[in-house]
Amino acid sequence: MSLYCGTICRRKSFWCYRLLSTYVNKTRYLFELKEDDEACRKARQTGVFYLFHDLAPLLQTSGRQYLVPRLSRAELERLLGKFGQDSQRIEDSVLIGCSNQREAWFALDLGLSSASSIHKPEVEAELRGSFVSLRRALSQLSSMDSSLLFTARALLHWHDGHQFCSKSGQPTKKNVAGSKRVCPSNNIIYYPQIQVNLRELEAAAWFSLDEVAAALLRKGSFIEQQSDALPLLLPPKLAVAHHMIKTWVETQTCSSLAA
Repeated sequence: MSLYCGTICRRKSFWCYRLLSTYVNKTRYLFELKEDDEACRKARQTGVFYLFHDLAPLLQTSGRQYLVPRLSRAELERLLGKFGQDSQRIEDSVLIGCSNQREAWFALDLGLSSASSIHKPEVEAELRGSFVSLRRALSQLSSMDSSLLFTARALLHWHDGHQFCSKSGQPTKKNVAGSKRVCPSNNIIYYPQIQVNLRELEAAAWFSLDEVAAALLRKGSFIEQQSDALPLLLPPKLAVAHHMIKTWVETQTCSSLAA
């Protein structure tokens, strides 16, 4: 039994290491794209785009769920050209993430710029989808899609509200990735800011191994569990923190069985 548990624990540790290694590599790649305009332009050639209109994402219905369509650059250029828009609009897109294979993900809002916005019904008909409020669609999205779309919406909203420098009043300019905006007149750099929760540590608490193990076995999505006012709410299953906690519980369980 102890040999069997030891083998399982080593395998779990190996996969946890690989997961963390993948996370580190993705983080480094995203940092490179955020800091290197040329690298980001190159990634935008082969990346995919999530479309928004006035901060509402484009979604497609599939049964009781929403699917999130992704467009290649070529598909997006064809769409823009069909509605009389220049492909220069793609420069307004912002980087929101990437896959494990380094496929960059961008978000573009077609409705925020009143001078060059595209009428929503036309795009919806063309792409067989609808621009839906994220709050309305939340319960019908996967946890991964909802997390990514909320990130995209927040970043697009931040850029829309920081078009001008608070000191000079002059227009600001975003870098290619959209990770910052710069005022050309005084070189002030503005960065997006997800506010620090100053009360976060006040909610800290100790939990036993049994309580954590029970939380791992709990059914329901992360969103559903949030609404249940549970004493212990673990990070979503797609988060690295969730897998670290799960590995710790399994390691502790194997150790107790071996003893």
